[in-house]
Amino acid sequence: MQVEARLEPAVVRRKITVKEYDQMYEAGIFQPDERLELINGEIVKMPPMNAPHMSYVIRLSRFFTEKLSRRAIVATQLPIVIDNDSEPEPDISILHWRKDDYFSAKPTACEVYLLIEVASTSLMYDREVKLPLYARARIPEVWILKVQDQQLEVYRHPQENTYTEQQLLQPSDKIASLAFPDIELTLSNIFITPDT
Repeated sequence: MQVEARLEPAVVRRKITVKEYDQMYEAGIFQPDERLELINGEIVKMPPMNAPHMSYVIRLSRFFTEKLSRRAIVATQLPIVIDNDSEPEPDISILHWRKDDYFSAKPTACEVYLLIEVASTSLMYDREVKLPLYARARIPEVWILKVQDQQLEVYRHPQENTYTEQQLLQPSDKIASLAFPDIELTLSNIFITPDT
């Protein structure tokens, strides 16, 4: 007896675009307090922020806001349109100055000087998923602040899915971004110790 082979239809994921994602937000499909990102056409739910994470975001955004004044816009956890199917929300984005504060359109990858991710529970996700996405979009510089280790990973000069220059900095080190070499950040002023 010959058994006729049946071909099962392949399972195909239906990815969504940035436009569709934004329409979902406007339609009220998501809860107002949900932390979501669109990454490679898939909606990713982010874990809630703990207190150390919030504190580092506050410290870094205050530093850059005070130092940059009107030279750039400092955005905190706001969407960046990377391409047609990715709209992450980095912890801090240093963006090209625009008089309308991006009222007319969300910032895109080509308007980014520097992205900073604060990694308290998301280090592997930031490194393995978001960093290659940023490199493909040619974001010139990305920092990942490692909360538990009190270290700063610095990634510069994107090439395909990676960065050709990588550094690991300690609290005793200083750093300036590529876009603003005159503004030096002393990491010991940012990293939090119990008595600060």
